[in-house]
Amino acid sequence: MFITIAILDIFLICGIIFFLIMINKNMNKKFRIIFQFIGRCLLVLLITVSIIFGTFYIVLQKCCNGPSEAARTLFITTILETGQLKFLANWVCSEEEIQEIVDKNKMEKVDTTVDTSLISINTATDDPESGEDNPYADEVFDENGIRIEEISGRTFFAKMMIIKDPSQVVMATTSENGSWGEYGKNLDEIISDRGAIGGVNAGIYVSVGNKGGKPLGVVVENGQITYNQPSGLTGLYMIGFNNDNILIIKDLTGMSSADFENYVKTEGIRDAHCFQEESSDSNNHFVSLISNGEARVLNGTGSGANPRTAIGQRADGAVLFLVTDGRGASGHLGATASDLIGIMQEYGAVNAANLDGGSSSSMVYKDQYEMSSVTFYYKNSSWKLPTAFAVMPKN
Repeated sequence: MFITIAILDIFLICGIIFFLIMINKNMNKKFRIIFQFIGRCLLVLLITVSIIFGTFYIVLQKCCNGPSEAARTLFITTILETGQLKFLANWVCSEEEIQEIVDKNKMEKVDTTVDTSLISINTATDDPESGEDNPYADEVFDENGIRIEEISGRTFFAKMMIIKDPSQVVMATTSENGSWGEYGKNLDEIISDRGAIGGVNAGIYVSVGNKGGKPLGVVVENGQITYNQPSGLTGLYMIGFNNDNILIIKDLTGMSSADFENYVKTEGIRDAHCFQEESSDSNNHFVSLISNGEARVLNGTGSGANPRTAIGQRADGAVLFLVTDGRGASGHLGATASDLIGIMQEYGAVNAANLDGGSSSSMVYKDQYEMSSVTFYYKNSSWKLPTAFAVMPKN
């Protein structure tokens, strides 16, 4: 749509210039030459843009309406998850065809009531009298109790940050005494301001214009609610930690602000934010990946392929931060919901959730971007963000 408008604008400018030249034969020769030059340049630009646009459209049609149903499915499910490019789906498929693809690749509903008894933070690693086999006994962490591993998938590259002590994971924000500004900050700035050593982007927020100053849903910092609109959007889930350092994934459907205040108080929620299970489009946003050791049931891949950020927790309490690339970064499309579930299962997650992804996906450790926002115009930074999951230095 935007490309079409640009082409029409160029046509209009060219037409105006040539019209002025034709009706004014007595125009100063110097200005006439200048106008002719400008007109020719615009014409060349128009032809170039038309060729690029036409080639892109033909390739898109061939890929999506060719013999490969998988290619069309991947394109539609991926593009529906973007913020500004959803209209491309209608270029190649009708509304009925799009809905059929969505229905074949949606995610089944899941019970996200976390069984806290499945997490035993003080067992496994250091207790020789536990009498249990510890699959993580040979893990080696750095001085901050952190290890980072690289993961290569078929359509993505990713890094997994493992934090041994979940009490080190906190919420970091740009809020000042509950006041949120118009603009957020880059992930490394949020982490540094919090006095943390690492972290990943967190919850859903207003991303229009890359201002990133306002979160959506709810935010809890150190037991204090700094943003409280649980009914502002449909399908919101709180993702965070209670005072026992257990990862909680909670459906906020039907909660008022007062209900949420009571929930935080009675359940001892210390740090949290939220993400959205998009009820109007099963392929747009999703939250739960693994619940109480059970992987979410998917139809097809469950989603498109995009940059992702996810969080999980193992039975021994260790926290898992996963960030993948995509959208052309290093030639990768990104990760699907199926990819995220598979990785989290491989790393022993008992509970795991998808966080805000796309252009927001980023990971920082020791003032360096392990994974940066995957857009063509950001290389070693992130989008402006209001919230992040941060990792404090080991005491």
